[in-house]
Amino acid sequence: MRSTEIAPSPAFHRLRQYYALTKPRVVSLIVFCAVIGMFLATPGMVPIRVLFAGTVGIALVAGAAAAVNCLIEQKIDALMARTRGRPLPSGEVNSLETLVLSGVLGGIGLSLLYRLANPLTMWLTLATFIGYAIIYTAFLKPNTSQNIVIGGASGAMPPVLGWAAVTNQTPGEAWLLFLIIFVWTPPHFWSLALYRAREYAAAGLPMLPVTHGAEYTRRYVFFYTVGLTLITLVPCVIGMTGLIYLVATVVLDGIFLRHAWIVWRRYSDAAARKSFRWSIMYLSLLFAALLVDHYLPLPLA
Repeated sequence: MRSTEIAPSPAFHRLRQYYALTKPRVVSLIVFCAVIGMFLATPGMVPIRVLFAGTVGIALVAGAAAAVNCLIEQKIDALMARTRGRPLPSGEVNSLETLVLSGVLGGIGLSLLYRLANPLTMWLTLATFIGYAIIYTAFLKPNTSQNIVIGGASGAMPPVLGWAAVTNQTPGEAWLLFLIIFVWTPPHFWSLALYRAREYAAAGLPMLPVTHGAEYTRRYVFFYTVGLTLITLVPCVIGMTGLIYLVATVVLDGIFLRHAWIVWRRYSDAAARKSFRWSIMYLSLLFAALLVDHYLPLPLA
Protein backbone atom coordinates (compact mmCIF):
# COMPACT_ATOMS: atom_id res chain seq x y z
CA MET A 1 0.00 0.00 0.00
CA ARG A 2 1.50 3.32 -1.05
CA SER A 3 1.90 5.98 1.60
CA THR A 4 0.86 9.50 0.75
CA GLU A 5 2.35 12.68 2.10
CA ILE A 6 0.12 15.62 2.82
CA ALA A 7 1.54 18.72 1.17
CA PRO A 8 1.82 21.74 3.45
CA SER A 9 -0.75 24.47 2.94
CA PRO A 10 0.32 27.56 0.96
CA ALA A 11 0.12 29.67 4.12
CA PHE A 12 2.32 27.29 6.08
CA HIS A 13 4.80 27.12 3.20
CA ARG A 14 4.97 30.93 3.08
CA LEU A 15 5.55 31.14 6.83
CA ARG A 16 8.32 28.60 6.52
CA GLN A 17 9.99 30.76 3.86
CA TYR A 18 9.72 33.83 6.07
CA TYR A 19 11.25 31.83 8.89
CA ALA A 20 14.14 30.78 6.63
CA LEU A 21 14.87 34.45 5.88
CA THR A 22 15.77 34.96 9.53
CA LYS A 23 18.57 32.35 9.39
CA PRO A 24 17.33 30.48 12.47
CA ARG A 25 20.46 28.38 12.97
CA VAL A 26 22.65 31.47 13.09
CA VAL A 27 20.18 33.33 15.30
CA SER A 28 19.99 30.41 17.73
CA LEU A 29 23.73 30.68 18.44
CA ILE A 30 23.43 34.45 18.80
CA VAL A 31 20.60 34.12 21.29
CA PHE A 32 22.38 31.37 23.19
CA CYS A 33 25.44 33.58 23.75
CA ALA A 34 23.21 36.51 24.73
CA VAL A 35 21.35 34.39 27.29
CA ILE A 36 24.64 33.18 28.77
CA GLY A 37 25.65 36.83 29.08
CA MET A 38 22.45 37.49 31.04
CA PHE A 39 23.10 34.70 33.52
CA LEU A 40 26.76 35.60 33.97
CA ALA A 41 25.72 39.16 34.83
CA THR A 42 24.01 38.12 38.08
CA PRO A 43 24.89 35.71 40.89
CA GLY A 44 21.27 34.59 41.13
CA MET A 45 18.40 34.08 38.70
CA VAL A 46 17.75 36.52 35.89
CA PRO A 47 14.40 38.26 36.41
CA ILE A 48 11.81 36.54 34.24
CA ARG A 49 10.69 39.77 32.57
CA VAL A 50 14.25 40.65 31.57
CA LEU A 51 14.99 37.08 30.48
CA PHE A 52 11.91 37.08 28.25
CA ALA A 53 12.48 40.55 26.82
CA GLY A 54 16.19 39.99 26.26
CA THR A 55 15.81 36.59 24.66
CA VAL A 56 12.86 37.41 22.41
CA GLY A 57 13.95 40.97 21.66
CA ILE A 58 17.49 40.04 20.66
CA ALA A 59 16.22 37.07 18.65
CA LEU A 60 13.75 39.23 16.71
CA VAL A 61 16.29 41.94 15.92
CA ALA A 62 18.87 39.32 14.91
CA GLY A 63 16.28 37.73 12.63
CA ALA A 64 15.50 41.14 11.16
CA ALA A 65 19.19 41.75 10.47
CA ALA A 66 19.47 38.34 8.81
CA ALA A 67 16.52 39.18 6.55
CA VAL A 68 18.17 42.44 5.48
CA ASN A 69 21.35 40.48 4.81
CA CYS A 70 19.37 38.12 2.56
CA LEU A 71 17.75 41.11 0.83
CA ILE A 72 21.02 42.86 0.04
CA GLU A 73 22.83 39.66 -0.99
CA GLN A 74 20.09 37.99 -3.03
CA LYS A 75 21.96 38.35 -6.34
CA ILE A 76 25.17 37.01 -4.78
CA ASP A 77 23.25 34.19 -3.11
CA ALA A 78 21.87 33.14 -6.49
CA LEU A 79 25.43 32.52 -7.73
CA MET A 80 26.50 30.24 -4.88
CA ALA A 81 25.49 26.60 -4.41
CA ARG A 82 25.34 27.05 -0.62
CA THR A 83 22.81 29.89 -0.80
CA ARG A 84 20.91 29.72 -4.08
CA GLY A 85 18.10 27.78 -2.39
CA ARG A 86 17.31 30.64 -0.01
CA PRO A 87 13.82 32.17 -0.31
CA LEU A 88 14.80 35.32 -2.26
CA PRO A 89 17.04 33.86 -5.01
CA SER A 90 14.65 30.92 -5.40
CA GLY A 91 11.74 33.32 -5.90
CA GLU A 92 9.70 32.05 -2.95
CA VAL A 93 9.41 35.57 -1.49
CA ASN A 94 10.06 39.02 -2.91
CA SER A 95 12.07 42.02 -1.77
CA LEU A 96 9.10 43.98 -0.43
CA GLU A 97 7.97 41.07 1.72
CA THR A 98 11.49 40.71 3.10
CA LEU A 99 11.73 44.41 3.89
CA VAL A 100 8.36 44.42 5.65
CA LEU A 101 9.26 41.29 7.60
CA SER A 102 12.52 42.85 8.77
CA GLY A 103 10.79 46.06 9.80
CA VAL A 104 8.11 44.24 11.79
CA LEU A 105 10.50 41.88 13.55
CA GLY A 106 13.04 44.59 14.28
CA GLY A 107 10.41 47.04 15.51
CA ILE A 108 8.84 44.53 17.90
CA GLY A 109 12.23 43.36 19.15
CA LEU A 110 13.55 46.86 19.86
CA SER A 111 10.29 47.83 21.55
CA LEU A 112 10.50 44.81 23.87
CA LEU A 113 14.06 45.65 24.81
CA TYR A 114 13.25 49.32 25.46
CA ARG A 115 10.10 48.70 27.50
CA LEU A 116 10.92 45.52 29.40
CA ALA A 117 14.72 45.61 29.66
CA ASN A 118 16.32 49.05 29.37
CA PRO A 119 17.11 51.70 26.74
CA LEU A 120 20.85 50.89 26.80
CA THR A 121 20.18 47.36 25.57
CA MET A 122 17.86 48.65 22.89
CA TRP A 123 20.42 51.14 21.57
CA LEU A 124 23.25 48.61 21.65
CA THR A 125 21.07 46.10 19.80
CA LEU A 126 20.11 48.70 17.22
CA ALA A 127 23.80 49.54 16.71
CA THR A 128 24.51 45.83 16.27
CA PHE A 129 21.72 45.59 13.68
CA ILE A 130 23.19 48.51 11.72
CA GLY A 131 26.70 47.09 12.04
CA TYR A 132 25.74 43.71 10.60
CA ALA A 133 22.89 44.45 8.21
CA ILE A 134 24.26 47.66 6.72
CA ILE A 135 27.96 48.24 7.44
CA TYR A 136 29.11 44.63 7.12
CA THR A 137 26.70 43.36 4.46
CA ALA A 138 26.55 46.40 2.18
CA PHE A 139 30.05 47.85 2.57
CA LEU A 140 32.60 45.56 4.19
CA LYS A 141 31.78 42.17 2.70
CA PRO A 142 31.91 43.22 -0.99
CA ASN A 143 34.87 45.58 -0.62
CA THR A 144 37.58 44.20 1.69
CA SER A 145 39.19 40.89 2.49
CA GLN A 146 39.12 41.93 6.15
CA ASN A 147 35.32 41.93 6.07
CA ILE A 148 35.09 39.07 8.57
CA VAL A 149 37.60 40.62 10.95
CA ILE A 150 36.02 44.08 11.05
CA GLY A 151 32.45 42.89 10.71
CA GLY A 152 33.03 40.37 13.47
CA ALA A 153 32.45 43.17 15.98
CA SER A 154 28.71 42.99 15.32
CA GLY A 155 28.63 39.22 15.63
CA ALA A 156 30.51 39.39 18.94
CA MET A 157 27.97 41.67 20.65
CA PRO A 158 25.37 39.14 21.95
CA PRO A 159 26.90 38.53 25.42
CA VAL A 160 27.32 42.28 25.88
CA LEU A 161 23.66 42.78 24.97
CA GLY A 162 22.62 40.08 27.42
CA TRP A 163 24.75 41.54 30.20
CA ALA A 164 23.36 45.03 29.56
CA ALA A 165 19.79 43.74 29.66
CA VAL A 166 20.27 42.53 33.24
CA THR A 167 22.52 45.20 34.75
CA ASN A 168 22.07 48.25 32.49
CA GLN A 169 25.87 48.25 32.29
CA THR A 170 28.62 46.77 30.12
CA PRO A 171 31.57 46.00 32.41
CA GLY A 172 34.93 44.57 31.42
CA GLU A 173 33.79 40.98 31.88
CA ALA A 174 31.11 41.46 29.22
CA TRP A 175 33.65 42.88 26.80
CA LEU A 176 35.96 39.94 27.47
CA LEU A 177 33.18 37.65 26.23
CA PHE A 178 32.88 39.98 23.24
CA LEU A 179 36.61 39.58 22.58
CA ILE A 180 36.39 35.79 22.69
CA ILE A 181 33.72 35.74 19.97
CA PHE A 182 35.50 38.47 18.00
CA VAL A 183 38.71 36.42 17.77
CA TRP A 184 36.75 33.19 17.19
CA THR A 185 35.03 34.64 14.13
CA PRO A 186 37.93 34.67 11.60
CA PRO A 187 39.00 31.00 11.96
CA HIS A 188 35.32 30.04 11.95
CA PHE A 189 34.45 31.83 8.70
CA TRP A 190 37.78 31.41 6.96
CA SER A 191 37.49 27.64 7.33
CA LEU A 192 34.22 27.90 5.42
CA ALA A 193 35.72 30.30 2.89
CA LEU A 194 38.58 27.92 2.14
CA TYR A 195 36.40 25.12 0.81
CA ARG A 196 33.96 27.59 -0.78
CA ALA A 197 36.65 29.79 -2.33
CA ARG A 198 35.62 29.13 -5.94
CA GLU A 199 32.04 30.10 -5.20
CA TYR A 200 33.12 33.31 -3.49
CA ALA A 201 35.39 34.12 -6.42
CA ALA A 202 32.58 33.49 -8.91
CA ALA A 203 30.31 35.77 -6.88
CA GLY A 204 32.96 38.51 -6.85
CA LEU A 205 33.38 38.58 -3.07
CA PRO A 206 36.90 39.43 -1.83
CA MET A 207 37.13 36.74 0.82
CA LEU A 208 40.63 36.14 2.13
CA PRO A 209 41.30 32.88 0.18
CA VAL A 210 40.29 34.71 -3.01
CA THR A 211 42.44 37.80 -2.48
CA HIS A 212 45.45 36.35 -0.63
CA GLY A 213 45.36 32.67 -1.52
CA ALA A 214 44.67 29.47 0.36
CA GLU A 215 48.10 29.12 2.00
CA TYR A 216 47.90 32.60 3.53
CA THR A 217 44.38 31.96 4.81
CA ARG A 218 45.25 28.55 6.25
CA ARG A 219 48.15 30.04 8.17
CA TYR A 220 45.95 32.75 9.66
CA VAL A 221 43.28 30.25 10.62
CA PHE A 222 45.90 28.68 12.86
CA PHE A 223 47.32 31.97 14.17
CA TYR A 224 43.89 33.28 15.13
CA THR A 225 43.10 29.99 16.84
CA VAL A 226 46.28 30.35 18.91
CA GLY A 227 45.16 33.86 19.83
CA LEU A 228 41.74 32.54 20.75
CA THR A 229 43.30 29.95 23.02
CA LEU A 230 45.20 32.63 24.92
CA ILE A 231 42.18 34.90 25.25
CA THR A 232 39.92 32.15 26.54
CA LEU A 233 42.36 31.65 29.44
CA VAL A 234 42.02 35.28 30.57
CA PRO A 235 38.76 34.66 32.54
CA CYS A 236 40.74 32.23 34.69
CA VAL A 237 43.59 34.70 35.20
CA ILE A 238 41.32 37.53 36.37
CA GLY A 239 39.27 35.32 38.69
CA MET A 240 36.12 35.44 36.60
CA THR A 241 35.96 31.64 36.32
CA GLY A 242 37.11 28.53 38.18
CA LEU A 243 38.25 24.98 37.66
CA ILE A 244 35.30 23.73 35.58
CA TYR A 245 35.81 26.41 32.95
CA LEU A 246 39.59 25.95 32.96
CA VAL A 247 39.34 22.22 32.27
CA ALA A 248 36.69 22.79 29.61
CA THR A 249 38.60 25.52 27.77
CA VAL A 250 41.88 23.54 27.78
CA VAL A 251 40.12 20.56 26.20
CA LEU A 252 38.07 22.61 23.73
CA ASP A 253 41.00 24.78 22.70
CA GLY A 254 43.19 21.71 22.27
CA ILE A 255 40.70 20.21 19.83
CA PHE A 256 40.32 23.50 17.96
CA LEU A 257 44.08 23.90 17.70
CA ARG A 258 44.38 20.40 16.26
CA HIS A 259 41.76 21.20 13.60
CA ALA A 260 43.48 24.49 12.78
CA TRP A 261 46.90 22.82 12.55
CA ILE A 262 45.56 20.23 10.12
CA VAL A 263 43.93 22.97 8.04
CA TRP A 264 47.29 24.76 7.87
CA ARG A 265 49.73 21.92 7.41
CA ARG A 266 47.71 19.03 5.93
CA TYR A 267 44.89 20.82 4.16
CA SER A 268 41.93 19.20 2.51
CA ASP A 269 38.40 20.48 1.95
CA ALA A 270 37.21 17.80 4.34
CA ALA A 271 39.56 19.13 7.05
CA ALA A 272 38.26 22.66 6.53
CA ARG A 273 34.66 21.43 6.81
CA LYS A 274 35.50 19.65 10.05
CA SER A 275 37.17 22.77 11.40
CA PHE A 276 34.16 24.91 10.49
CA ARG A 277 31.70 22.51 12.09
CA TRP A 278 33.83 22.13 15.20
CA SER A 279 34.08 25.90 15.59
CA ILE A 280 30.30 26.09 16.00
CA MET A 281 30.29 23.30 18.55
CA TYR A 282 33.30 24.86 20.26
CA LEU A 283 31.60 28.20 20.89
CA SER A 284 28.43 26.54 22.18
CA LEU A 285 30.35 24.28 24.57
CA LEU A 286 32.65 27.08 25.74
CA PHE A 287 29.73 29.31 26.71
CA ALA A 288 27.93 26.38 28.28
CA ALA A 289 31.07 25.80 30.39
CA LEU A 290 30.99 29.45 31.45
CA LEU A 291 27.42 29.00 32.64
CA VAL A 292 28.09 25.78 34.56
CA ASP A 293 31.19 27.28 36.14
CA HIS A 294 29.21 30.37 37.16
CA TYR A 295 26.64 28.41 39.17
CA LEU A 296 28.93 25.57 40.32
CA PRO A 297 32.14 27.42 41.15
CA LEU A 298 35.19 25.36 41.99
CA PRO A 299 38.14 27.58 42.96
CA LEU A 300 41.40 27.12 41.11
CA ALA A 301 43.42 27.19 44.32
